[in-house]
Amino acid sequence: MSTSAHRTDDRTAPTGDTVIDRLVEANQKYAEAFTDPGMDAHPVLQVAVVACMDARLDLHAALGLELGDCHTIRNAGGVVTDDTIRSLTISQRALGTRSVILIHHTGCGLEALTEDFRHELEMEVGQRPAWAVEAFRDVEQDVRQSMQRVRTSPFLPHTDDVRGFVFDVHTGLLREIDPAG
Repeated sequence: MSTSAHRTDDRTAPTGDTVIDRLVEANQKYAEAFTDPGMDAHPVLQVAVVACMDARLDLHAALGLELGDCHTIRNAGGVVTDDTIRSLTISQRALGTRSVILIHHTGCGLEALTEDFRHELEMEVGQRPAWAVEAFRDVEQDVRQSMQRVRTSPFLPHTDDVRGFVFDVHTGLLREIDPAG
């Protein structure tokens, strides 16, 4: 993406300040008006959302969710990895979730990568990452693979209500993916 395509606005850090300084300052303002929501870690809707970390996805707004409604698990691609299974297992077994919604999206950066990325990292830093890139070419097939990983995990007791979607970054609409293809 060219630098002209990057959004700039008044939230950029002034010279001498870092982005993290700006975020900490924003948190201080947030905390001034904060009130304890009086809830525990059990999500009200008993749902876990697994989605890509892409900054264009405002999951709460897109799904009509409020604070406390769900557990949100995000990573590059929204791919179901071992760590995603770990988080879902805790979410289901310890914190009461029963449903899982998987959300990939159009124009994902993982579509432009390959597992060669790991090799390039190894050449640069002298150590090969232990994790897979989980790159993909077909977003729908990757959603199906992620649904299958959730449904077949021996650690997850609630695998009946697992649905997968592709979020269109241009329209904001979800398109459901048939697990059978």
